[in-house]
Amino acid sequence: MSDSKLPQIIERIVNTYAGEDGINHLEGSNLPSRESVTEIAVNFLNVLVPGYYEKQELPRENVTYYIWEKIAFIYHQLSRENLKSLRSAAGKQEDEKKLVDRSIEITFAILNKIPQIRARLRGDVQAAHEGDPAAKSMDEIIVSYPGIEAIAIHRVAHELHLLKVPLIPRIMSEYAHSKTGIDIHPGASIGDNFFIDHGTGVVIGETTEIGNDVRIYQGVTLGALSIKKDPSGKVERGKKRHPTIKDNVIIYSGATILGGKTVVGEHSIIGGSVWLTESVPPYTILINKAPELTQKRYL
Repeated sequence: MSDSKLPQIIERIVNTYAGEDGINHLEGSNLPSRESVTEIAVNFLNVLVPGYYEKQELPRENVTYYIWEKIAFIYHQLSRENLKSLRSAAGKQEDEKKLVDRSIEITFAILNKIPQIRARLRGDVQAAHEGDPAAKSMDEIIVSYPGIEAIAIHRVAHELHLLKVPLIPRIMSEYAHSKTGIDIHPGASIGDNFFIDHGTGVVIGETTEIGNDVRIYQGVTLGALSIKKDPSGKVERGKKRHPTIKDNVIIYSGATILGGKTVVGEHSIIGGSVWLTESVPPYTILINKAPELTQKRYL
């Protein structure tokens, strides 16, 4: 088949780029690279749990050199991607030097948080070990449980979110989502000793607040009710839309908990496939009515 028709096809495609139709990014500032942000996330994982994701053994005497290499990579890459994200948010209004200084300031801030993030991640791993009788060791949990990888990346992305970094936290969280099947918005606030068992299909929305020692299972949604609009017809943003889960709560598979005013009290248990849009007091067990069994003879 001749390629003589290609110029005409290309011209038709390019003509669709005229004007601002919402899906072009032409002549705008360079956005953060998804590939680079993914590499940054992977290097953060290697620093948070060194030796677990490497193809070769990591001797203790080599740790300092290893961490130097990883931190240097994160510093240079993240500073560059931070600058891109800040430029994209500021447009041409902000002084370039201020943006450069802020991008580096953000990078140092998140690097200084690594010891604290590691301490919290250790609690998450321990919670998984204590909460799952099938887990034979902490090593098994780190190398094979998707929930640990998802919460590790979330704890980094959340700190960047708190530092008001545009785009990058969301790119990180979507990388974790694509890798683990667990969707945690970087804005979600999650306490200590958090355990997601199995994990597939878990969704945790932007304004969700989760306390300490909470355990959830596959298919759980912590989401919003119907989207509200202001008098002008625009979607309301910046308000709490997702539930609050207090300390020591267990939420079993397939449960859906919705709404910014919905609070699940301490030490409560939410059973599988429960649909919940109102608050639950502490020490409550909420389950669906058991199905009735009927016997029929099939030919």
